[in-house]
Amino acid sequence: MNDEFYMDFALKLAQVSDGQTSPNPTVGAVVVKDGEIIGFGSHLKAGFPHAEINALKMAGDRAEGSTIYVTLEPCSHHGKTPPCANALIESRVHRVVIGSMDPNPLVAGKGIGLLRDAGIEVKTGVLKEKADELNKAFFHFIQHKKPFVTLKQAITLDGKIAAEAGKDQKITGKEVQEDVHLDRERHDAILVGIGTVLSDNPLLTNRYGKTKKQPIRIILDTHLKITPDKKVITDTKSKTWIFTGSDVEKDRITNFTQSHVEIIQLSNSSIEIDEVLAILGKRQVSKLYVEGGKTINASFLKSGYVNQLITYVAPKIIGGNSAVPMFGDLNVKEMPAAYGLTYQNVEVIGEDLKITSVLK
Repeated sequence: MNDEFYMDFALKLAQVSDGQTSPNPTVGAVVVKDGEIIGFGSHLKAGFPHAEINALKMAGDRAEGSTIYVTLEPCSHHGKTPPCANALIESRVHRVVIGSMDPNPLVAGKGIGLLRDAGIEVKTGVLKEKADELNKAFFHFIQHKKPFVTLKQAITLDGKIAAEAGKDQKITGKEVQEDVHLDRERHDAILVGIGTVLSDNPLLTNRYGKTKKQPIRIILDTHLKITPDKKVITDTKSKTWIFTGSDVEKDRITNFTQSHVEIIQLSNSSIEIDEVLAILGKRQVSKLYVEGGKTINASFLKSGYVNQLITYVAPKIIGGNSAVPMFGDLNVKEMPAAYGLTYQNVEVIGEDLKITSVLK
C-alpha cells in the first residue's frame, strides 16, 4: 500500500459528511502503522471533533510512531475545538501526509510548521487535485468571504424551463428530483426570486435527503410582494430570509412576525447580487444553491458570481414562443460574446442528463 491508497481512503471518509460541516471544511483522516489501519475518522459537524481527533482516538496509544493521512492541513489555532496539530504532536505520530493546504489565514502553513518544528516528517500534495476539489466551496468562501454559488436548472433539450409562464410542471423524472434534494442537503441555502414563489409556491425544503438538514430559504423580493399564505412563510421546517430593496416601507416589513422569517432590507432600491452574497457570507453561508427562473439566472450570470452550473436535461422538446427559456436577456448580440462553459462531468440519471460545468 502506498500514500495514494491511504489518502484515497481518507478522501472517501471525508465525502461521507459532505454538506454537514459547513462553514467548516470536509476532512477525513486515516492512521496507519506497520501497514495496518489502526484508526480513521471524519469531521462530522461544525463544533464537533475534527477528523484527526476522531482517528487518533480510535488508534489510542498505538498512534505513537504511526503515519496519519489527512485530506486537509491540520489546524493550528483554537476555534470551537483545540488545534489538531498539537494533538498530533502529543500523540507522537512519526509522519503526517496531507492532501490540501488550508487557505484559512488562521492556518495557512502554520499547522505544518508546528509539526515540523516538533520533528515530525510532513509530506504534502498527495492526491492534491482530488483533495482540493472536495473543499472547493470552502476554499472559495475563505478567500472571497462570499458563498460558492451553484446555478441549478432542469431544462428540456431545447433549453426551456417551462411550457408556459406560471405553470409548475416537472420536466425531469423522479430520479432527478431525488438528486436535487441530495444537493439541497449539501448546501447551506437555496435562493429563488419572488416570481418563482408567486407562480409555483415551492416549499424549498430537503425531502429526499439522507439527513434532516434543511437549507435556509433565500427569496429575492425587491418590492416585498410575497404574501403570508406562501409555503416558505407558513412552513417552519427551515428559516426564510427575504431580501428587499430600500424603498419598502417599514410597516410592511413589520407585518412578518413569524420567528423563522426575516426581512433583510438592502441599501439600494434594487437588489444587487454582490450585496446579497456579501451579507450571506457574513452570516456564514458558504454554499448557495440557486434555483431561480430566467430572470434570477440571468442576473447571477451577468453578475459574474456563478461558480458552477448544474443542468439537468430532459429528453423532451417544447418549442414555441410562449415556452420559458433558462435565461432571460443576457445582452449577447454575437456568438463571440456568448458565455463559454467547460463541462466537468456528464452523467445519466434515470432518463435525464446531469451536466456539471463551469464558466471559462
